Amino acid sequence: MLQITNEYLQVTVSANGAELQSIIRKDNQLEYLWSGDPAFWGRKSPVLFPIVGGLKHNAYQYRGKTYQMGRHGFARDMVFNVIQQTAASIVFNITDTDETLLKYPFPFSLNIRYTVKDATLVVDYEVQNTGDAQMYFSIGAHPAFRIPLTEGLQYEDYALYFSEPETADLWVLSASGQLSDTPVPFLQNTSRLPLEKPMFYNDALVFKQLASTSVSIQSGGNPHGVAVDFAGFPYLGIWAARDADFVCIEPWCGLADHESASGKLEEKEGIIALGPEEVFHKQWSAIFF
Repeated sequence: MLQITNEYLQVTVSANGAELQSIIRKDNQLEYLWSGDPAFWGRKSPVLFPIVGGLKHNAYQYRGKTYQMGRHGFARDMVFNVIQQTAASIVFNITDTDETLLKYPFPFSLNIRYTVKDATLVVDYEVQNTGDAQMYFSIGAHPAFRIPLTEGLQYEDYALYFSEPETADLWVLSASGQLSDTPVPFLQNTSRLPLEKPMFYNDALVFKQLASTSVSIQSGGNPHGVAVDFAGFPYLGIWAARDADFVCIEPWCGLADHESASGKLEEKEGIIALGPEEVFHKQWSAIFF
């Protein structure tokens, strides 16, 4: 395990998947990250690359060949190298291997930088196409924040607060992990979404092109919470494992396949095309209070 720290935060990250393991605010000693209890969900904050969500039939086609890949891609199961570290920042890296090329035929380099700035954790993604042809990919975050944060509160005491009033449809996921082709009305001119465990019994809540650029997890009975800034991310997932004491706020550049998806990688909704030697950057952050 590796740590970065400053006056406000102590953050622990594993080289396995470059996955966050702990986020503690020093003045109140609260742990903000989910414990990873395998009875519910054994992960804490996986990195989603080179796809977000599930593929139709767990496969895609590219240049006449079919490739198999599981939900959310393979980066979360790889061991990253640490290529730079200071007291307050750390950079992890993976590149293509013989194994990744069997299921994803693109040379690449992925850097993930974690930085603590005051009471904020900043997460930077840098994807470079190291090949000589166009590369297609998606990337996303999946951090699970623990609720309730303090004793005496219940899960249902918390709500999500969007930075703007939202009138937004919900894109429903099927049992096989594909998005419905027709959304259903969900948020109606509101910035508040009360949290209830049954709302996740049918998988994640998936939104496209929200007006908001941030969302916070708060309780009226307690001053502590988390605010996630996802400006620049076109999609947002919100999820929790069945009856677990956490909620994931997931900024995404990419989506699961729709039920009507062609299966061709270059036609996938939300897919990012990156030319040879081009570099893609995206950043999200969370403030802990």
